[in-house]
Amino acid sequence: MKTLSLLIVFALSLSADVLITPEEALSLAYKDATKIEKRNILLTNAQAQKIQEESKVKLSSKIYRLFTAQKDDTVLGYGILINETVRSKNAVILYVISVDSLLKSIEIIAFNEPPEYLPSKTWSAQFQNIETSKMLRLSKEIPTITGATMSAKSVTDGSRVAFALYNELLKKD
Repeated sequence: MKTLSLLIVFALSLSADVLITPEEALSLAYKDATKIEKRNILLTNAQAQKIQEESKVKLSSKIYRLFTAQKDDTVLGYGILINETVRSKNAVILYVISVDSLLKSIEIIAFNEPPEYLPSKTWSAQFQNIETSKMLRLSKEIPTITGATMSAKSVTDGSRVAFALYNELLKKD
């Protein structure tokens, strides 16, 4: 019983406060979607190496969750879920990317840091209509957030990983 209690406490400490589900976020981004599918992707070593080189971010995992928003049999866009450690706790961000290779929006799905470190909607709105060929950098294309620089860095680094994943796995030539 003691072991079970320890496991429950450990599991709860790893979870983050869920703000919105990825499916809900994609439904809001693609109001015409009739179906949202999710799948897990396991990157090969070669894919992981290429994504790290393109994004200039060291990957913490080779497993990613991708979502596809469809209207009937037509793909409208994708959602790429990226789990980032901000300081010592996790933040989960969904990067919504259209089939024409544009970052449509971001949605913070879960955030376990103090609420004052949560990026505002105004700041997050900068991540709209950006081509996936751009690799965004903090303090260059994206300004920092006073008092939440690590949150801003995590979101910006995550965008580069999402772009590299999209370009490698989903982009149609």
